[in-house]
Amino acid sequence: MQKRILAICLAIFLAFAVIPTGFADSSDQVVITYGETAYMNQQYKSIVDDYFASKTNVDINSINSKVVTAGDVNKISGGFSGKYYNSNQIFSSALLDLNQNGEITVEVDSSITTITPEMYMSALKSAGIQGGHVYVTSPVSATGESALAGIMNCYEEATDVEIPENVKEAANQEIATQAEILNNSNVSADDLSKLVDDVKEKVNEENITDHATIVNIINDYSTTYNINISDNDIENLAQTIEQVQSVQDDANAYKEQISDFVDSSASGNGFSMDGFSLDGLFNSILSIFNINL
Repeated sequence: MQKRILAICLAIFLAFAVIPTGFADSSDQVVITYGETAYMNQQYKSIVDDYFASKTNVDINSINSKVVTAGDVNKISGGFSGKYYNSNQIFSSALLDLNQNGEITVEVDSSITTITPEMYMSALKSAGIQGGHVYVTSPVSATGESALAGIMNCYEEATDVEIPENVKEAANQEIATQAEILNNSNVSADDLSKLVDDVKEKVNEENITDHATIVNIINDYSTTYNINISDNDIENLAQTIEQVQSVQDDANAYKEQISDFVDSSASGNGFSMDGFSLDGLFNSILSIFNINL
């Protein structure tokens, strides 16, 4: 009996000894970014918190949070789209949970009226982000365009790695361009998202940088999917995809920087890091003492 207790105590002691501080609490892998308009209004903030609390298994009050201001959004949106926000327009808020890892997943509350989960995922993949579970909401109806700045901020906070500014700008422009096309046409969000994904994939696979060639690819896919958008929107979309393609080297470099962190943040069967498993350690110690649990 004493041998059994000694083995278990030793396993627990070594387990805590080898866990890096940053991994000791699962809440460290969860980050909220509040739109400043939502954060400054207690009723709005409560609505946002209640939504996030219903989606996660952590205490909302105990996790890291940041406020995304109009200035933060304008920094990455104004340069390309020319669209600027006031401090009373930033409602969209986001939560990132890296404990729910694997293929990137985005859930969008019904309060977000324009940007779809697929659009967020596509833009995040353009920025080199491949994993994590993202939730987006707003206390009032909102397009969701400003939420991408908050989502990327979440990843920076959770991984302590900054996304290059040009990558942020390109991803944000992708969202803004799609929102504009939806506003200008009768195309559905799902059809537009599929069009953009397919064009980006072809452009990336063939490393196409010529604007006219990208325009032709958009026209070809538009015909294939029976999507009717204006020549001006096609030009803007081509420019956006050209911009996304031009930053892929930086996006891939960022992806490499966070890949170990994202891949190890959730293992499914006990915490693991670089091939090291606490489950394995625990079982090895018990086997030394010839103990089965």
